[in-house]
Amino acid sequence: MSQVQRIFQIGATRIVADDSFRGVDNESARQVLKASYPEVANATIRERTLDDGTQLVEYLPQPGRKG
Repeated sequence: MSQVQRIFQIGATRIVADDSFRGVDNESARQVLKASYPEVANATIRERTLDDGTQLVEYLPQPGRKG
């Protein structure tokens, strides 16, 4: 049985999910990733399937306010 490969994209950074992300949903993955990538904490999640069947999970940062 083959597991669908997932790639998490944060800006220009792509992280290929390994076995530690097996069975982890995108919100739980956000909790893990935000330790290294704080911009994912409030990012919008967009998920799509690439032509080769790979699941691409994009964390799109939300514009913030200064000050």
